[in-house]
Amino acid sequence: MNWARSALAQLALDETVALVTILAVEGSAPRDAGTKMVVWAGGQAGTIGGGNLEHQVADQARRMLLTQVHFALQDYPLGPLLAQCCGGRVRLLIERLDKSAVDWLTDAARRLDAAQPFEVRTRFNPGALLKTIAPVAASSPDGAAITLAGEPATARGARPTLGDVLVEPQDLPRPPVLLFGAGHVGQAVARALEPLPFRLSWYDTRPETAPIPGVTVGTPAELAAAAMGAGPDAYILIMTHDHNLDYALTSSALAGGAFGYLGLIGSDTKKARFLSRLRKDGFGDGAVARMTCPIGLPHLKNKAPEVIAVSVVADLLMRLEAARAATKDLQLASL
Repeated sequence: MNWARSALAQLALDETVALVTILAVEGSAPRDAGTKMVVWAGGQAGTIGGGNLEHQVADQARRMLLTQVHFALQDYPLGPLLAQCCGGRVRLLIERLDKSAVDWLTDAARRLDAAQPFEVRTRFNPGALLKTIAPVAASSPDGAAITLAGEPATARGARPTLGDVLVEPQDLPRPPVLLFGAGHVGQAVARALEPLPFRLSWYDTRPETAPIPGVTVGTPAELAAAAMGAGPDAYILIMTHDHNLDYALTSSALAGGAFGYLGLIGSDTKKARFLSRLRKDGFGDGAVARMTCPIGLPHLKNKAPEVIAVSVVADLLMRLEAARAATKDLQLASL
């Protein structure tokens, strides 16, 4: 969720909004530190995990909107206070935002839309908060921790005092997905990807797909160049209307070789034919082994486009989580 854009949309309607941020968690909690939720009198955008926690926090936020209080720090022990079985603990920051926040929210919204890493810095001044946006050079592979006065924020530690600065990295990277094909399955996949931590580039060769929002129509050569030029963190999904085009895109991606994942929609028979053709065209066993076909989770057999989309996107999320865990393990091993 682009939380900043959600807040701006309500401010444009002359609403006052509350921005809720999970600063730290301890034990089992429904969402992680850094999760945000925007609350206004008649609704909300985003979620901090649902259940009694979210109900109580939304109510507290709406009561704050009726006052001139600028912010509140709230600790919630989930078990004893809220009777939630997860039993963890969360520390929240609830901020009251009015039109004086438009400038920094606009900067944050623009950077979130562009997947540009940045930090939200909050200085605790007397009676109010001073918010600034600071760009950072690059994303952290696993996201950096929220810090308070230079130390990691905790669910039980010291609360901020005047002059302390809270730093919230907004830098979890969104790897690119190159989706080739805007048929029924491609459209279902695009819809499933929309709220998830990926950056979608969507291609088709057919002019009739041009009115579909997000689709870039190009020639087969232009699509092949996009597949060949994929970066090392890219996820490639090939599901066009034409098996010959599928093959051209697959071979182009393998020739480029820099992708993180290459998935081809199809049956075991299609896979066998493509493998045979790729080997005849000079691709070695190591290259062709990088092609995944069929795609998605193997135990989901339903052929409905929406089910295929869920299966494919769930597989991408599992691969993304595994890649981030592997990166984190390498970082720890190098210390």
